[in-house]
Amino acid sequence: MNGRMTGSVPDPVFRSGFVTVVGRPNVGKSTLVNHLVGQKVSIVSDRPQTTRSVVRGVRTTSTTQTVFIDTPGLHRPRTLLGERTNRRARDALDEVDVICVVVEANARYGPGDRMVAGLAHETATPSVLVVNKVDVATDDELVAHLATAQAELGEFAAYVPCSARTGAGLDALVAEIESRLPPGPQYFPDGVVTDQPETFLAAELMREQLLTVARDELPHSIAVTVEVDDDPVGPGAADVLRLLVTIRVERDSQKGIVIGAKGSVLKAAGTAARLELEALLGTRVHLRSRVRVDPDWQRRPAALDRLGFDR
Repeated sequence: MNGRMTGSVPDPVFRSGFVTVVGRPNVGKSTLVNHLVGQKVSIVSDRPQTTRSVVRGVRTTSTTQTVFIDTPGLHRPRTLLGERTNRRARDALDEVDVICVVVEANARYGPGDRMVAGLAHETATPSVLVVNKVDVATDDELVAHLATAQAELGEFAAYVPCSARTGAGLDALVAEIESRLPPGPQYFPDGVVTDQPETFLAAELMREQLLTVARDELPHSIAVTVEVDDDPVGPGAADVLRLLVTIRVERDSQKGIVIGAKGSVLKAAGTAARLELEALLGTRVHLRSRVRVDPDWQRRPAALDRLGFDR
């Protein structure tokens, strides 16, 4: 598709491409992608390394389609899971049209920021420095970030201060990105905001809600998988999407935390995840949950392969 037609008058050349969003943990990458897409496609938490998989969010206008690739935060790994999520983030730098390196406006540049910027500069792809969280930064902090960015992190094609939370500055960011997209086809139909299957969305929403409901007690070492539930228990109407949620922890003591007193944690997280999934999918959903102990799954290659972290 090189353009769109309105009657007999052609629209401007249609542009499309892929944009990788990278940064160290907790700089706001997922919040940024969600806001740019206009709908939630990545879960959000202030817990480090919340994002474990590469998630694609699609923004479509009359003249452009931008596929944003949200990546796990690049960090110093302590487990095999950390090594594999880092590899996924690095792999997402290949064969894209633009790289957005996200840093925080309210924190000094650190080794993690310099490492991420260095990886971006190793490619020939145009990179944009996104200085996020201007809504919680002082004017002095923001000025210092912009003044020292090139010396600290290297030269970028553009420097954009913004707030993924409030939306401030995002129009400027979109303009910088879209100006660098090549002419190309529309990869996804109108209305599609992510290529993630329903089971992936359900698993991520359940994990997000567990982190929210039991944020002070819940260990980071939980994994959630979802499959279509063929068990007849629960609503049997044809328009109900029935899913089986399996939550894995590493120790017996963690199982009790996930379930909660009289099942309170699991019930609250499941209800919240179901309601959000129904809103996203536009259909009724029934979730059936179970908790399993899978010792040291973050460190065992076979367990990671089984859970989908095979790269």
